[in-house]
Amino acid sequence: MQGIKSSTTIVAIATAIVPQQGSIGVVRLSGAEAVAIARHLFHAPGLQVWESHRILYGYILDPQTQELLDEALLLLMLAPRSYTREDVIEFHCHGGIMAVQRVLQACLAQGARLAQPGEFTLRAFLNGRVDLTQAEGVADLVGAQSPQAAQAALVGIQGKLAHPIRCLRQQCLSLLAEIEARIDFEEDLPPLNEAGVKANLHHLTGQVEEILATADRGELLRTGLKVAIVGRPNVGKSSLLNAWSRCDRAIVTDLPGTTRDVVESQLVVSGIPIQVLDTAGIRETRNQIEQIGVARSRQVAQQADLVLLTIDAQAGWTADDQVLFNAIAAQPFILVINKVDLAPLQSVSYPAEIHPVVATAAAQGQGIDALEQAIVAAVQQHQVQAANLDLAINQRQAEALSRARKALKDVEEAIAEQLPLDFWTIDLRSAIQALGEITGEEITESVLDEIFSRFCIGK
Repeated sequence: MQGIKSSTTIVAIATAIVPQQGSIGVVRLSGAEAVAIARHLFHAPGLQVWESHRILYGYILDPQTQELLDEALLLLMLAPRSYTREDVIEFHCHGGIMAVQRVLQACLAQGARLAQPGEFTLRAFLNGRVDLTQAEGVADLVGAQSPQAAQAALVGIQGKLAHPIRCLRQQCLSLLAEIEARIDFEEDLPPLNEAGVKANLHHLTGQVEEILATADRGELLRTGLKVAIVGRPNVGKSSLLNAWSRCDRAIVTDLPGTTRDVVESQLVVSGIPIQVLDTAGIRETRNQIEQIGVARSRQVAQQADLVLLTIDAQAGWTADDQVLFNAIAAQPFILVINKVDLAPLQSVSYPAEIHPVVATAAAQGQGIDALEQAIVAAVQQHQVQAANLDLAINQRQAEALSRARKALKDVEEAIAEQLPLDFWTIDLRSAIQALGEITGEEITESVLDEIFSRFCIGK
């Protein structure tokens, strides 16, 4: 990050602070002066010993006025056995806003600097405590929206992504050393085994592609799936949302056009976070407010990852349904035939080419399990396997791996075209550089700025 001096002591509130909520708030210090600042502020009665990884009980006092700021616990973690590999102090204060804010201000008054977003984890990276994939795993864990997303983040924190990347990079380095040796000492060494080099490159490229194949999975687990419920007015879209989310998120009446804006609900289906959007019924109308709702519905449908085209079993397939189908046919969609409790599914006629089809009676809470199964099937058909959580790379890692794959293929082309060995080494170094960017062995300050700016302050 720009302008960071690792010698300074930083401080931040490390827990979410909500007015009148939360029993504990944590203020975290890291740096050479952390212990000294804590000793100025914290009074531990009795014979409590200031030792690493010990919790002390006491009072936080303003050193100037001796005013009591809070009754708290102090957690002491001395370098290098801490998250940042620096001296770390945590004040475990009462929750809410005032106590932690007053303690934070007292730390700043004693010479600490307010931490930048992600600076504690950045220091952990710079001090060799974690690599870049583990640091990104920390951010993913904080932002996880489902148990599976959290598990995928923990895989990254444990270094299970860094290990295969380092192995790939080491193999590339060994291959580069072998080729460069032939350039520098050609007369003293046996001829280069070109077939062996080709085999190694093919194997390396295959390994890179295996890891790259998890990019869609990782993106799905992190950002989730945006699902839009669209259809004519009064086909039961709001009832479907309410039955699915198991709460009354949308107003349900027999009057067409009740929903005038997009109603949102957050769900998790088979480990996949899903943002469900109930849209206004799409139809021609002179009502200006309803026209705005219809326009927003069309926009949401176009931006959705998956569309649930909902029709009324009683009304059957209408000309308006055909118009809607034509508008979303290029997108992934599921046809939902609702109100099958009022009309048998067999009586509903719809175009034969449409599939998949799910029957529901949303007002009765029927068909939701079948709908969820159809969504999971649709996801899997798009080759996003959310069940295997061994690896799940993010967009930055995928971009670097794509560059590594291209560089390795360029080496293979250089060999095929019988170019000099120097050309082989140029592309091989590019692959090594790209792989090193993933773990942080080769990284620029601007990339670090970009990565850690997404973290919350205090992490």
